[in-house]
Amino acid sequence: MENYIEKMQKHIHNGRSEEMENRIERLRKYIDEILLNMKDTQERRCGYIHLYGVSQTCAFIALKRNLDFELATMVGMLHDLHSYKAMNTENHAEHGAVWARQILDELSLTTENETDLICSAIRNHSSKATTHSAFDEVLKDADVLQHYLYNPLFPVMEHEKCRLQNLLTEFGIK
Repeated sequence: MENYIEKMQKHIHNGRSEEMENRIERLRKYIDEILLNMKDTQERRCGYIHLYGVSQTCAFIALKRNLDFELATMVGMLHDLHSYKAMNTENHAEHGAVWARQILDELSLTTENETDLICSAIRNHSSKATTHSAFDEVLKDADVLQHYLYNPLFPVMEHEKCRLQNLLTEFGIK
């Protein structure tokens, strides 16, 4: 039986365009429906850029750290979804974790342990100065790196500077 990476490589190299139905794609459809229905086009644009940027960055960091890149991709897509849907960032990490659990349960995408792992990362992702589990750290690091990569000419937020420097060092940059 092929693993997911082999399937994806086969899919990419054969140039086929059919959709590969898997947990990531099922979640992406759900999230796209929310984002596409946002009335504010600027917020919709920000939502797409940030959620999917963090998602891809989570996958990259998880691969490098030998962690579950599929779950990392999913946590990146979900981590700030509540903020965009509610148009409110107050206590967004906690609200986001609650809503992520509801979404994952509704779509039956994850086991209870996987759901707990994802929700913990979302709940803790705003605590950039505190170290949590290795999986939680993937989301925090991806969030910081996406903020930076969005436009490296923008100033780095003070509470993200140390984490960003550690990431750049980890990846052999600067």
